[in-house]
Amino acid sequence: MARSQKSYTPEFKQQLVDLYNTGNYSYPQLEQEYGVSKSTIVGWVKNLSPIKVSDSETISMKEYKALQKKIRNLEIENEILKKATAIFAKKSIEEYVTFINSNLHLYTVKQLCNALKFPRSTYYKALVSVPSNKQLEYEEFSKKVIYQFNKYKQRYGAIKLQRVLSDAGTKCSIKRVQRHMVKNGLRSVVVKKYNHHSSKNNIPEKENILNRHFEADTINQKWCTDITYIHVLKEGWTYLASVMDLYTRKIIGYAYGKEITAELAKKAVENACLNVKNTKGIILHSDLGVQYTSQLFENYINSKKMIHSFSHKGNPYDNACIESFHATLKKEEIYRHTYRDFNEANRAIFEYIESWYNRIRIHSSIDFMTPQQKEDEALGVA
Repeated sequence: MARSQKSYTPEFKQQLVDLYNTGNYSYPQLEQEYGVSKSTIVGWVKNLSPIKVSDSETISMKEYKALQKKIRNLEIENEILKKATAIFAKKSIEEYVTFINSNLHLYTVKQLCNALKFPRSTYYKALVSVPSNKQLEYEEFSKKVIYQFNKYKQRYGAIKLQRVLSDAGTKCSIKRVQRHMVKNGLRSVVVKKYNHHSSKNNIPEKENILNRHFEADTINQKWCTDITYIHVLKEGWTYLASVMDLYTRKIIGYAYGKEITAELAKKAVENACLNVKNTKGIILHSDLGVQYTSQLFENYINSKKMIHSFSHKGNPYDNACIESFHATLKKEEIYRHTYRDFNEANRAIFEYIESWYNRIRIHSSIDFMTPQQKEDEALGVA
């Protein structure tokens, strides 16, 4: 079954244009990562350029890319130096060579040697010694583990790494992956334990239609939504409203704003409805927050003929799937960075949801598929 022409929000279009303008992405890469055709992206870039750097100044794409390249080179050197802290104490050639070899999947020899102030000639001389076949096999497997660990942005533990390694043709056990992770000091990000504090607000009870039945038979049958807090340095607390399809576990709509309002909650659902022609009968589950019990939100839900289901008072487990997504977002992205302002956080959230979470991250709850693969399967898209 062919997929119908898809619509995109203005924010989505601008985000892709901004990604292209960083110089770090090509049209084919954006097409592959975000599922938008090259010709469509080219049109967006053409229509949304030139790049404005201040109220009275713009720069050309060539100048912008040159600046980005210079910044990227400095960032790469800084990344390398941070990772190489341990070898500076010993300063042995073996330590330098081992560090360079273990990072060749991320950087070139030139980049590594320049950052470390280590002569390339010395590095190449050290490669003359020939290790045993067993050692070669051991080191090759370690490289694969390190590569997959970094490819998935240090967010996968041994279980998921074993799965992606096996899918890529390297059959191995979870314990073998664990050993190599320990040997290379690799550790996936850990979720902070969630401590629930019951609300003291006097909120009237409403019907819980979903009643923790999180399974669905197909897409656009059951959705859940919630709002989470994200801190940035300039503006302070900001807010992300998200909508998940429970069949695919895909984030099908979201809205990010500086104020926690009913309008923000509604905007996320509007974005979720953008590519759904018939929303009648969809169960939309939320908590009893004032944004979701507001007249504005209820009017919109009624206009779309959706069925509103509510968590019981003071019980976040009734909305466990979207709570879990927000916890995952924070442990894999938010808690690992400090955002200078709203726009920087907005870009990070966009890339995490649209590129990583929906299209790359595998989920055990949907048989180690990605949400996009699960949706494509439901739509009959090859």
